[in-house]
Parts: sequence; C-alpha cells; structure tokens
Amino acid sequence: MPKLSIIIPIYNVEKYLGECLDSVINQTLTDIEILCVNDGSTDSSGQILAEYQSRDNRIKVINKENSGYGISMNMGLDAATGEYIGIVESDDFVTNTMFADLYNIALNNDAEIVKSDYFYYTTANNQTRKAGKISKFKSNKVFAAKEYPELIKMQPSIWSAIYKREFLNQNNIRFLETPGASYQDTAFSFKAISLAKRIVLTDKAYLHYRQDNVNSSVRSKDKVFMICGEYDEIDRFLSENPEVKKFANTIKLIKQYKAYMWNLVRIDEQFRDSFIDVFSDTFKKYYESNEINKEFYKKFRKKDFELLVTDKQQFKVGVEEIVEQEKNNSERRKFFSIRINSARISIILFGKHVVEIG
Repeated sequence: MPKLSIIIPIYNVEKYLGECLDSVINQTLTDIEILCVNDGSTDSSGQILAEYQSRDNRIKVINKENSGYGISMNMGLDAATGEYIGIVESDDFVTNTMFADLYNIALNNDAEIVKSDYFYYTTANNQTRKAGKISKFKSNKVFAAKEYPELIKMQPSIWSAIYKREFLNQNNIRFLETPGASYQDTAFSFKAISLAKRIVLTDKAYLHYRQDNVNSSVRSKDKVFMICGEYDEIDRFLSENPEVKKFANTIKLIKQYKAYMWNLVRIDEQFRDSFIDVFSDTFKKYYESNEINKEFYKKFRKKDFELLVTDKQQFKVGVEEIVEQEKNNSERRKFFSIRINSARISIILFGKHVVEIG
C-alpha cells in the first residue's frame, strides 16, 4: 500500500498538464501512486499522459468518456490504494515537499484531514501570492468541527489537503456525479470537515492555484444552478446526521447565502431572475421552518433577507444595484486596493502587489 494516492482529474488541459505532472512526480515523498483520470479529453492531454506513464510506473491513467468532474473524482477514489489521498487539479502545480510535509503531519497527529494554505498564481505575469486562509495561530493544532465549528466556514479548496482514505470510505464521502465541473467540491468538503474528529491545519502554502485559465469552470455561465444541487445534498446529509446539524446548520446557512449571493452577482443577466426564484424559494423554506436565527442576522441585514423571502421583485431591484456597484468596485480595485485577512495584509497598486505583510 503506498503512503499516498494523488488524484488528478483531467479534461483538455494540454497547456498546463506537463507542469502539473512534473510537480507531482518530483515530490520528495516518493511512495505514492498518481491516478490520472482523463475525462474524454479531445486535445493532446491523452498523449501527454501516455508519455509520462511510460516514464514513471507510479502513474496510472484511467481513460473514460466525458461525463464530468464528480464521476472522474469518484473513479479516482475507487482506484486509490494509498493510506491517504491528495487531489491536484490539472491546471495547478505543487511545491515538491507538499505531500511529504502533509503526510508527516498526518502521521504525527493521527489526523483524518490535514489542510494547508495555498498560493494564488497568475500565469501571465508569473505572479504568486499566498492566499492567507489559515493563520499561524491555528497552525499545527488538532481540531474537530464539533468543538470548533469555525472550520466549516473555510473555503472547500479540497486540493490543499490530504484525507485518510479509511475515513472517507467509512463515512461514504463521495462527490455528486452531476454533469460538468462546477462547485462539486462543496458537499464533499462540508461532509469531510464536519465528520472528521482529528483535523490539523498548517499555515504553510504549497499548491499554486492558477487564476487565469480561460477554460476554468468558474468562467462558465451555463452551470448557474450547480451550487444549488450541492447544498441540496448537504441538506440531505444533515437530515441523516442530526448531531452534525446541531452545530453545523447555521454556519451552513451563512455559507449558502453568501455562495448564492456571489453566484447571483457573477452570472449572466439572462439567468438572474430564474436564479433569484430558486434562491428565494429555498430560503423561504428555511425561514418558515425557523432555521434562520440571530447568528444568521449578525452576518446579513435582516431587511435585505426578508425582501428575498417576501418580495422577490423588490429584491431583484436591489441585486441590480449590487451588480452595478460590484462592477465599479472591480474597476477601482484594478488601480488600488487593500486586502486584509487573518494571515496577511496586501496593498495592490495598478494590479501589482507593492506591499505584503505576513
């Protein structure tokens, strides 16, 4: 049994695939298997995989007809034999000590999940900056979401972590097999984080998360309701796990509201009204079942939320104002912005990081 199985889902990514594979095969942790799931690529990705497989017997290529990210990931999970599982997206790349470091942390703490920080990477100017999602004060401590529900607020970023395979299998933690490749880490990450009893975070960053792949699913406008399916699955999961629902439901609702608002602002205008209808109907159900509480209203203006569930037309007017404001803010951020989080302060001038502290 290898120490680690690394799953790489692949679809038409010939431009970046070599850089990704080089970063994985050159890991200082050598006792690994590399599971490349080719989701019916029509470019030269298949040939690139065959070439790398001929040079490194740790690479196993799974070729399949195009059917989407969820099925690809589940096929990778089914094929994995490692003690732990890592995930690398095929347009990203990793530092060569990533999996050795995370695996050693996992062993030293008997962890089910080890999650690291990561880098934002821009191809055009070869610019890397730390995301700053994990503070040093939370680093190298053992957590469980039941005692520290704040963990559930973290972004999914499933590729900046490793997972104990036995833990995933025992809890049947899988991906939704919906078509396409949008948001399908949402329910997977929620289940894993909320069920794990031993989670270790590290503020060290290893994975370079590419921001300017024009083929990335975040730029697609035809999958606007995928996020709803993920949260429907989370609701199903919580209904079957009432103990988890007690500590996780309010945080889930806050994350869901934020996700729907973010999606609403970015989607094409032609989809906006129909998405608002789903948004409103969903949260009206939560409102009428008394799931919306004081903690939720601390994050969002009660007046705005009540418009969503009682007056969709007026809410739509407000959304148009937000969209216009976001456009203006986006233009302004191109020239000057300050970003502050728990791990870093950045000052950006004319699109470049001129000061970074932390």
